Amino acid sequence: MTESTSVTVLGLGLMGTALAEALLKNGHSVTVWNRSPGKAEPLVAKGARRAATAAEAIAASPLVIVCMSVYGNADDVLTGEAPAGRTVVQLTNGTPGQARALAEHVTARGGRYVDGGIMAVPQMIGGPDALILYSGDEAAFEESRTLLDAFGTARFLGADPGLAPLFDLALLDAMYGMLAGFFHAVALVRSEKVRAATFAPMATAWLTAMMEGFPGYARALDDGEFGTDVSSVATSQVAFPGLLDTSREQGVDPALLLPLRDLLDRAVAEGHGEDGLVRLVTLLERPAS
Repeated sequence: MTESTSVTVLGLGLMGTALAEALLKNGHSVTVWNRSPGKAEPLVAKGARRAATAAEAIAASPLVIVCMSVYGNADDVLTGEAPAGRTVVQLTNGTPGQARALAEHVTARGGRYVDGGIMAVPQMIGGPDALILYSGDEAAFEESRTLLDAFGTARFLGADPGLAPLFDLALLDAMYGMLAGFFHAVALVRSEKVRAATFAPMATAWLTAMMEGFPGYARALDDGEFGTDVSSVATSQVAFPGLLDTSREQGVDPALLLPLRDLLDRAVAEGHGEDGLVRLVTLLERPAS
């Protein structure tokens, strides 16, 4: 089919504005709407059309991109307007449950629904390093692909609209865990007046080397093979108190480490001491009572 180049963007915060600008740069006809109308002015100056209401904005284009500060705002707009005949691509950060509920509402009212997760900051939008995750109506995604490619590298994950927000949050989970470890390590070396800039290259090299093990961990987990010839759960459990003691002695709060200490203790108590550390994943999948 011939794809329309007309698209609407609802929400003009930093990310929504970046999305609208990327569409304009790619020659698309862009209608914009924001709760605070003044945010549309810079985009109007670049060629966008400002809609007076959300309903007018939705009616203006067959493809509606939604990117608001919180999912509740997007939910309010889309449940208050009729998206019949429209493809809604929801790029507001939310949970899998929220995505599935909104997908049900949109499709019940005659629209098509795609949820997304933006793995980028606004300045990256439009470049190849911006990864946008999508899930939901695959036909609607493919028909909108030319427009969506304006944002960066698109990856479709499946028909379940909850998959994109799930992967989005899982990737953020990995990022925050990495940052927590790095920040705690920096606090340790700074306790002896070592400059963070001196330590950072060493930490970067070490973490990069450790990340090379991720594919092996994943294969072991998928295959249910938990044996190890590297470092066992018991070895880490025995070594871990030294890390906690050093933190306290250096005046560094060990709070970030305590949940992992508890998980190691639980794994050993359940008889998994000789397994590799990837065994901890299975414990996380069935939280302790």
